[in-house]
Amino acid sequence: MAWSDRWFSTRDRLLASPGFQRWAAAFPLTRPIARRRARRLFDLCAGFVYSQVLLACMRLHLFELLAERPQTVAELARRLALTEENAARLVAAAVALDLVEERGTDRYALGPLGAPLVGNVGLRAMIEHHAVLYGDLHDPVALLRGTRRDTGLSRYWSYARSDHPAELDRERVGAYTHLMAASQPLVANEILDAYPLRRHRCLLDAGGGDGTFLLAAALRTPKLRVILFDLPPVAELARLRFGAAGIADRATAVGGDFRADPLPTGADVISLVRVIHDHDDAAALGILRAVRRALPPDGTLLLAEPMSGTAGAEPMGDAYFGFYLLAMGQGRPRTPAALGALLVSAGFHQPRLAATHLPLQVRLLVAHPAVDTSTVNIN
Repeated sequence: MAWSDRWFSTRDRLLASPGFQRWAAAFPLTRPIARRRARRLFDLCAGFVYSQVLLACMRLHLFELLAERPQTVAELARRLALTEENAARLVAAAVALDLVEERGTDRYALGPLGAPLVGNVGLRAMIEHHAVLYGDLHDPVALLRGTRRDTGLSRYWSYARSDHPAELDRERVGAYTHLMAASQPLVANEILDAYPLRRHRCLLDAGGGDGTFLLAAALRTPKLRVILFDLPPVAELARLRFGAAGIADRATAVGGDFRADPLPTGADVISLVRVIHDHDDAAALGILRAVRRALPPDGTLLLAEPMSGTAGAEPMGDAYFGFYLLAMGQGRPRTPAALGALLVSAGFHQPRLAATHLPLQVRLLVAHPAVDTSTVNIN
């Protein structure tokens, strides 16, 4: 056994020892570390309860009420249709989670984590959506062993379990299209700030949903033409939205399945926004090769999604998205390096990582077709 293995083995035995735990909690130099680790471990155990406190606050519209003005527990109890005891219980929990904060004696107002939720349609939609995920995770071992495949998320993301997703009707794609549209503004500005599109003439968004990202791009860049490619009923929703927004003269929506159909040509930049992590490696590589075929030699690919290994957001990548995609039935979180390897295999140069303001929400890889593809199989 290597010396490092012996050292870590000794450390692990100490950390598992009740006697050492008591000593570390009492000794002044180790006490802060022991308390932080105890708090982190408890937070792991209690995380579901915290999320349900947030859900209760949101469904009761507590944040909107407190946005009006600071209020007492008695006022909140009346407006929330709760007993004063339970209103006080909810407020105390929300204060502990920084969703609400106390202002003086028995007056409460929005906290630093509650204020951003007021009027934020995207965050509210994601919080509501998590009820499906939590239902699927009630037996995580069954998911890991593959004994439970008929999950709520696999039904919700209907294309994930369909052999012919292009044949899905509007009813089957409506719920997830609405969710993506609600949450897309959270990432659209991040992408467009990190990579302005002024030098491009035409943007194709593959898997673009109802066109929320393309609409944001078109409004920022008035001379930009935009093309959307998604399943036929989703593309029809985008077509209607482009018309309502007054950009139908420079916006096109094309229906198809990017796992089987060629992408429209004519764009000098193609975006994949939160698309690749939804697919296993073989399907992801197929999508990237389709993008490579649709791009001109001097074209650009923008690959944007949350990525594994993001500094300061490590649990989001492998813990949250790892199990979310497991319940969904396909896909996995990838590091920028893993995505870069897929891109190179698909016929692109090694991509560069463009800095976004909130990497936890989305990171952005910018890639260009390899000039010499003689040694790269992109078929």
